[in-house]
Amino acid sequence: MHSQLLKILRQKEREVDRLKKEGGVTHRDLEPLPRRDFKAAISIPEKIRLIAEIKFASPSEGIICRDGNPIQIGQLYEAAGAAAISLITDKRFFNGDLNLLPDLKRAVSLPILCKDFIIDAVQVKESFLHGADAVLLIARILTRERLRELLALCRAFGMACLTEVHDRDDLEKAVACGAGIIGINNRDLHTFEVDIRTTFDLAPLVPDGCIRVSESGISDGRDVHLLKGRGISAVLVGTSLMKNRDLSKKTSELVEAGIDHGKN
Repeated sequence: MHSQLLKILRQKEREVDRLKKEGGVTHRDLEPLPRRDFKAAISIPEKIRLIAEIKFASPSEGIICRDGNPIQIGQLYEAAGAAAISLITDKRFFNGDLNLLPDLKRAVSLPILCKDFIIDAVQVKESFLHGADAVLLIARILTRERLRELLALCRAFGMACLTEVHDRDDLEKAVACGAGIIGINNRDLHTFEVDIRTTFDLAPLVPDGCIRVSESGISDGRDVHLLKGRGISAVLVGTSLMKNRDLSKKTSELVEAGIDHGKN
């Protein structure tokens, strides 16, 4: 496992310990927000839908966007036709903030995926109370027992779960634990290298009935077209969107490429 990922996970362990000591957030702290159907939004037949990500920094890219307003970005994504929004909420390494999620949800009508390094039930509960419609679980960093537990908790809260895999072992674990939405991460968490062929290799192995999402390394409409005919329902794109000076145009490009899915 990459040293940077180990550093992130150690930080998450400290955050989880602090949350538990503080008692976490409660319904009294936050206004309840209605759930939206993330699964339905990203699984429309004969289309590749866009999960557009709000991402200000990353360990591999450094600062991606310095002055972006997450509310305005979310509204722009919606206007340009994105199916859902992914909000990275890690503060230390990605310049995110979970506290942005409720205001973002009130500002748009799209389902919102809370994307973080979730290792404990208290984080799932915290995401739920902040209004997340779905959360990311990374098979690589969770034991089978923990992954199964967190998937069950998501179902109990009425949230969807995007379970991220990178190789056959990850995929086998995710499927055995009951994951229904499989995110194929083209980034190798051991090396941080990105190769879209990871999706080509793993997508045929995902069982029928599971939704397939391709993550990382998708830069433009040509990449979306490469995924045609491979059973991909959605792509999750962050860096290439957030780096682009014309965010609206770039979002529309990816959306339109997905709408053309299934055409010759």
